[in-house]
Amino acid sequence: MPSIIRTAGELSDKGLTLLLVNLGEDRDVVRRAVDQRGYGATVLLDDDGDVARAYGIRGTPTTFLVGRDGRVLGVAVGPRPWSGPDGRAVLHEVLGRGEYDRRPAGSHGSP
Repeated sequence: MPSIIRTAGELSDKGLTLLLVNLGEDRDVVRRAVDQRGYGATVLLDDDGDVARAYGIRGTPTTFLVGRDGRVLGVAVGPRPWSGPDGRAVLHEVLGRGEYDRRPAGSHGSP
């Protein structure tokens, strides 16, 4: 997770927003972990599993790439090197897609 958190911080001025979802842990445990690790993202507590069920989350971490229009453009299950060249290319592509751009993800030059 440090890779996506670091990269999200670097790309926040370009419009990247990171939302972390914790699945079922105690609020105080989550707060301590966020503070100790220096996570600068909003954390949603999914106490009852509604978010996990709604999005079909079966493993963590699960990353949803959501376009500016709110559509899910991609899903990655498991850790990914978001701060590496391929991860950054995907994030830049998502950020570059306009609200009315209906081309499928990956259709304009990104790996």
